[in-house]
Amino acid sequence: MANRILIVDDAAFMRMMIRDILTKNGYEVVGEAQDGAQAIEKFKELSPDLITMDITMPEMDGIAALKEIRKMDAGAKVIMCSAMGQQAMVIDAIQAGAKDFIVKPFQADRVIEAIKKTLG
Repeated sequence: MANRILIVDDAAFMRMMIRDILTKNGYEVVGEAQDGAQAIEKFKELSPDLITMDITMPEMDGIAALKEIRKMDAGAKVIMCSAMGQQAMVIDAIQAGAKDFIVKPFQADRVIEAIKKTLG
């Protein structure tokens, strides 16, 4: 059975790029969200196997959403995505429970490598 993935990014273009990479590699995209609050709702509703989560978003950022999702499910698998390769944000995300980190612009093989590693 295909692994079910939720894509979270405020930019529709980025969601489309990630969806394209995932579906071409046999993953099932079960939903998309454009901010952290929506991500939490979709997580509750869809119970995805993995989430790709942008850090910088309006309303609620990815790190805040990650913390909330991990409160609901300590085993939630989340990979953070950001254009900002800022060390502090990477550290915050990992400390909050992110399993991996990918930097924009995405390299398709790096995205798939992170997902395979995270899903085990």
